[in-house]
Amino acid sequence: MIAYRLLVDDVVRAKAFYVDLLGFKVVKEFGPVFAEVERDGVSVWLSGPETSAARPMPDGRKPTSGGWNRVVVAVENLATRVAELKAAGVAFRNTIVTGPGGSQILAEDGVGNVVELFEPRA
Repeated sequence: MIAYRLLVDDVVRAKAFYVDLLGFKVVKEFGPVFAEVERDGVSVWLSGPETSAARPMPDGRKPTSGGWNRVVVAVENLATRVAELKAAGVAFRNTIVTGPGGSQILAEDGVGNVVELFEPRA
C-alpha cells in the first residue's frame, strides 16, 4: 500500500475539497479527526490536529498543514477545470504554466496544502 498523509487544520473542509471538487471517494472516516480518500488507486490520508500524526516531535517541532509537497491530480481540459474550481471558491498559487510534459496549476485545498492539477500534453 502507498498512501500520502496530509496534515490538515480542518478535516471536514479538506474532505469536501477532495471529494466534492476533485472526485475522490471516502474510504474511511473517524469523525472530524481523520478521513481517508481515494481516487484511481491513490490513497490520501487527511489527518487533523487531533491525530497521532500531529503530535509534537521530541525536539518540540509541531507538524502542521501546508508546504510545497503535493499530490498531483491528472485532469482533462485544465482551463475548464480551473474555471469551475475558481467558481467554487478555490484559491490558486499561480496561473496555468506549460512545459514539455503538459500544463499545470497549483490549487490550495482550503486547509494549507497545495494540489497540482496536471493535464498531460496530448
